[in-house]
Amino acid sequence: MNRFLSVLAPLAMILLITACQHKPFPAPGGGIDTVTYGGFPDAVGKIFVTRCATAGCHNQASYQGAGGLLLDSWEHLLDGGNNGAGIVAYSPEFSPLLYFINTDSTLGPVAVPTMPNNGTPLTRDEYMTIRNWVASGAPDRNGNVPFASGTATRDKIYMTQQGCDLLAVIDAQKKVVMRYIKIGGDPGAIESAHAVHVSPDGQYAYVCFSSGAYLQKISTVTDTVVATVNVGIGGWNAFTISPDGEKIMLTDLTSGKLVQINTATMQAGPPYTLKALHGITANADFDTLYITSQYGNVIYKFFDGDYKQVSLDSNPPNFSPLGTPCPHEVLMAPDQKKYFVTCQRTSDVNGELRVMDAHADTLIKAITLGKFPQEMTISKTKPYLFVTCTEDDSQAGAAWRGSVYVINYNTLEIVKRIDDKFYQPHGLCVDDANNVLYVASRNVNPNGPAPHHSSECGGRNGYYHTFNLTTFEKLPKRYEVTPDPYGCESRFK
Repeated sequence: MNRFLSVLAPLAMILLITACQHKPFPAPGGGIDTVTYGGFPDAVGKIFVTRCATAGCHNQASYQGAGGLLLDSWEHLLDGGNNGAGIVAYSPEFSPLLYFINTDSTLGPVAVPTMPNNGTPLTRDEYMTIRNWVASGAPDRNGNVPFASGTATRDKIYMTQQGCDLLAVIDAQKKVVMRYIKIGGDPGAIESAHAVHVSPDGQYAYVCFSSGAYLQKISTVTDTVVATVNVGIGGWNAFTISPDGEKIMLTDLTSGKLVQINTATMQAGPPYTLKALHGITANADFDTLYITSQYGNVIYKFFDGDYKQVSLDSNPPNFSPLGTPCPHEVLMAPDQKKYFVTCQRTSDVNGELRVMDAHADTLIKAITLGKFPQEMTISKTKPYLFVTCTEDDSQAGAAWRGSVYVINYNTLEIVKRIDDKFYQPHGLCVDDANNVLYVASRNVNPNGPAPHHSSECGGRNGYYHTFNLTTFEKLPKRYEVTPDPYGCESRFK
C-alpha cells in the first residue's frame, strides 16, 4: 500500500488535528520579546535561554562541548544531544534533561552534574515549569507538539524496551526518540516487551511479551495501544504478519505453542503445540511457515495444519541444546527460494548462518559468523542481510562486545563485519526510505559501558547506533534509551 495514498476517515482527521496542537502556553507577563525565547512558550523559554543556553554551556558557541545539546530554540532542543533525546513529549519520567535540572528526588530522578553546571540550581518552580511543559507535550509557543504533524505518513522506527515494558518511537528524520508508549497488560510486573512488527500498510505495530500473556496492537498514527489479546502466560517471543495484515502467527518458547490471531477482531484461535518454538517466517502466500525449535537442530515446516521436521545438520531430530545448532531466528529471502537461520552454537567459538533451500529443505551453505548470532533484518533496496552476534569479541576493543555481519543475500558472501562501540547488540532494523541501519545494544551485562544517566524504571540503560546503509559508516551520536532495547522495526521501509 502506498503510504501517501493513506486516507483517514473525516472524524479521525479532526481528532488528529486537534490532538496535534495545544493552546499556546501563557506568557509569564507582558512585554516579553518572543524572538529572544527561540519559539518556546515564554515561561519555558525564559528558563532555557537565560539559564541554560548561556556562554560556556548550551548556546551556539559552546554546545558541542556541553553534550552536543543546543537549547537556544525549541527546534534545536528536538535535535537532542550526543546521547540522544533531551526530552520526550508527554514523558517527563523518561526525559533525561529533567534529571539534570532536578535537585529533589521526591519529584523525579536526580542526575549529576546538576545543571546549570557550576551555577545556581533551578528553583522548584522553575523545574516544575519545565516538567509540566514536557508532561503536556512540550509544545512550542503556538501550541505545536513535537513530531505531531503528518502522523499518517511519518517515517518512524519502533523499538521494544524489554526492561521497562515501553515501546520507543523514533523519528526517522532526527533519529531521536519522539515518544515512549507504555505497554503490557500487568502494571505491576515487567512482562519483557520482546518482538515488534509493523503491519504491511504501516498503520499498526504489534508487540509480544516473553514473560506475559498478551499481544498488543498499537496505532502508528496516534501511537497508542488500541487492542490487546490474552493468549495465556508464556514465552511469546516471535511472530509474523500475513501480507494482507489480517493474520498473525505467534510462537511460545516456554510451552511450544503456535497461535493464530485475527488482527481485526484480536481474537486467538486454538493453539498447536510443538516444542520450544521461537523464530518464525512465512512464504509470500502465507500458507507455509518455517519455525525454529530453539533447543536442538529442528526447523518446523508448517502447512495445512500439519508439519514436518527439517534437520539443520543432517542428524535425526534432536531437541537438546547440547551439541546442536540451537536455531534462533529464521527469515525468508526476497526471492522466496531460500531461508536464513541463525544458529547460536555450531561450535565452541562461533555460530553460523545456515542458508536453506525453501522447497527441498536442504542446506545450501553454512556461513561462519561470530559468537551467538541472534537477530536478522533485510534491505529491500540493497542485497544485504544483517545479523547481530550478541556476544562476539569486538574488534573495536576489549571494552565492547558484539558485532554485526553484512551478507549479500544473492551471492551468500560476507560483505563486511561491523565492529563498533556495541555492547550486546540484539535488535536491528533497516530504514530503506532513509538509507539507515539501526542497531540496538542491550547493555545488560554489568561489565558494559556505564550509562550516561539512569532511568526512572531502574536498570542499566541501553542504546542504539545508526549506520549509513550504503557505506556502513556509523552516523554521529549514540542514542541512549531505557533498559534493554530489544526488538526493532521500521514503519514504511
